Amino acid sequence: MIIRQLAVGPLQANCFIVGCDKTKEAVVIDPGGDADKILMTLAQHKLTLKAILNTHGHFDHVEGNKGVKDASGADIYIHEEDAPMLQMVSSLAASFGLSMENSPPADKFLKEGDKISFGEESLEVVHTPGHSPGGVSFVAPGVVFVGDTLFAGSIGRTDLPGGSENQLIEAVKKKLFILSDDCVVCPGHGPETTVGREKMYNPFFR
Repeated sequence: MIIRQLAVGPLQANCFIVGCDKTKEAVVIDPGGDADKILMTLAQHKLTLKAILNTHGHFDHVEGNKGVKDASGADIYIHEEDAPMLQMVSSLAASFGLSMENSPPADKFLKEGDKISFGEESLEVVHTPGHSPGGVSFVAPGVVFVGDTLFAGSIGRTDLPGGSENQLIEAVKKKLFILSDDCVVCPGHGPETTVGREKMYNPFFR
């Protein structure tokens, strides 16, 4: 599996390009800005984009949806509960003093247990609400892409509309901490970590 990480947008969110070595089909997870940089990386690795996957609807994770979709024609996937946020990117970004365009609407809704296939690879959708109502994580062998649900030594903020610390803690314990201890956790901001490290050292789960 090909995995490339890019820090994108004014808040330097982690965008992940995940591809199949054999077929060169790929998905992009959380294109939070800098669409040109994402498209250039796809081209450099000769990858054909099959889907745009949003872990949640906050503007710093979806702002690049439009540019990537316009260039590639790939469908946008998001959980139905976060889909309305795609049409609120401009207003939500403005509250942080930023100017952004709204995302195109979702083409397909994600739900628990869905499998997103690209070439010979696939990602399983796990609903992990708490940071947002429709937050999801994407699981593949040995790696999980968690958006803003879990960070190295921390968790996503839960004081935004629709957030719930209780939901988030429960989601991490029941959906993510059941993965193998050596499973690599790829968060929406900051460095990667592992499931085992967070189970042992993350202060929110002691």
